[in-house]
Amino acid sequence: MLQVPESKLRELMALPAETEWVEFKEAKNNFDFDDLGRYFSALSNEANLAGQISGWLIFGVTDRFPRQIVGTRYRHQKPGLDKLKREISKHTNHQTTFTHIHELQVEDRRVIMFQIPPALRGVPSTWDGIAYGRIHESLGPLILQKIERIRRQAAEDWSAGIIDEASIYDLDPQAVVVARRNFSKKHPQIADEMAQWNDATFLNKAKMCISGRITRTAIILLGKNESEHFLSPAIARITWLLKGENNSDRDYTHFGPPLLLSVDQVFSKIRNLVYRYMPGGELFPIEISQYDEWVIRESLHNCIAHQDYRLNGRINVVEEPDAILFTNLGDFLPGSIEEVILKDAPPEFYRNRFLAEAMVNLNMIDTIGSGIKRMFTQQRQRNFPMPDYDLSKPGKVNVRIIGKIMDERYTRMLMQRTDLGLWEVIALDKVQKGKRLTENEFRLLKSRQLIEGRRPNLFVSAEVAAATETKADYIRKRAFDKQHYKKMVEDYLRRFRIATRPEIDKLLMEKLSEVLTADQKKHFITNLLQEMRREKNIQPVKGKRGKGSEWELYKPVKKSLA
Repeated sequence: MLQVPESKLRELMALPAETEWVEFKEAKNNFDFDDLGRYFSALSNEANLAGQISGWLIFGVTDRFPRQIVGTRYRHQKPGLDKLKREISKHTNHQTTFTHIHELQVEDRRVIMFQIPPALRGVPSTWDGIAYGRIHESLGPLILQKIERIRRQAAEDWSAGIIDEASIYDLDPQAVVVARRNFSKKHPQIADEMAQWNDATFLNKAKMCISGRITRTAIILLGKNESEHFLSPAIARITWLLKGENNSDRDYTHFGPPLLLSVDQVFSKIRNLVYRYMPGGELFPIEISQYDEWVIRESLHNCIAHQDYRLNGRINVVEEPDAILFTNLGDFLPGSIEEVILKDAPPEFYRNRFLAEAMVNLNMIDTIGSGIKRMFTQQRQRNFPMPDYDLSKPGKVNVRIIGKIMDERYTRMLMQRTDLGLWEVIALDKVQKGKRLTENEFRLLKSRQLIEGRRPNLFVSAEVAAATETKADYIRKRAFDKQHYKKMVEDYLRRFRIATRPEIDKLLMEKLSEVLTADQKKHFITNLLQEMRREKNIQPVKGKRGKGSEWELYKPVKKSLA
């Protein structure tokens, strides 16, 4: 565990009581997890507002002057603090967590110093969707004034920057024609009026230029390919990469400005094959394209709108054998997909607001911010897996669109269980992909009796199996109860009299539930044999113990008549 000098602790202990980015707690034995999270949010926000590089929550020290070191037993037993950073990140926006957790021995007492990163510029830190703050020693929701102070910190909109050296002649004429056509579709009520505008007026009205001056947004969307140098060191480029079966690179192409036209060129590269699958009870296969065109375009448009161009990287479209991976640079500002799906409202903060507004006017993205939710809905209507958002790497967003049926049981379920809500389908999609469910998702699916098994080995329940005509598969997954296996062992011993442990393993292993690992199956058999021994159904053969043990049917000891 990384250590900090005791001098840092002494320095913090000497601060005045009203310091809002430092909090001391005795926490002698325990501390509520949600309270810990609320302090994380509050101290992160207060550190941001105070211009501090860290906020601090310290356990094992009294809060009143003169502060005394009393020690703490918080999470002193294994696994201790090891998993706490990951547990915290599940409830915060942007999956932020402690910078470090420092354990110190001071005056023969244990002290824990939680080092907390300041909130991102322009985005308050939240715990379960709520931003917290402090007023002196009180903890509560961050007041509106402080929220606005953090939001005003947002860096200048890079996409609105004016390029003095560029002119309208640096824009691609064909891209301007397409932009006009898209603008007319988006705003049909002023289509006749727009026909009278010259190009300069149109570009101002469509919010790609400012008072006739060329912006970075205009170069990104409409610029000639050779005009990309105006953005340097930033680049506006999309790379399409074709992957083979063994993850080998088979083909690639780079696309630069105008990105308005490049989107069609990228889409033409993607092999959107016809996919056939046979739903239960049908005589003929269903034919459907691997990918929904709108979902592909929306994914790519989102990459363009939300790319952090200041990081000087490319947008990638990686075509895999059965999926397409989209990547763009920059943190996912809403914080989580759950926040987007459940809130279903426009984002409060845009990285490239000027660019986003221009793309709205060109009918590329949705003004009400519901594009991501619609992507999930489209996949659900096609009975295909949900989009996979991977936000685990800071500064990067990965979105994978899967173009095949992964598990026919779930596909049949979606076709027949039209009563299921989108959030239930998203949670069930995690089950079919073997992903970890949140506690709320687990409880939701359990309450609807949609899943069975023990975490992490979850599978579709009998109710859904019946609805999807997969009862045989359900029985194969669920396997049998203990009595069935006990009877198999007893029948074997009646026939062959003695059985070694390897022989019993061979008898039972393939019959156990497929959701169990090999080690779990062996552990189950060990417990089963010991339970049968206690019940006096079987007994070890005398003189055979340990790995070479042999089993036989229980033989009662005959009492002597003497």
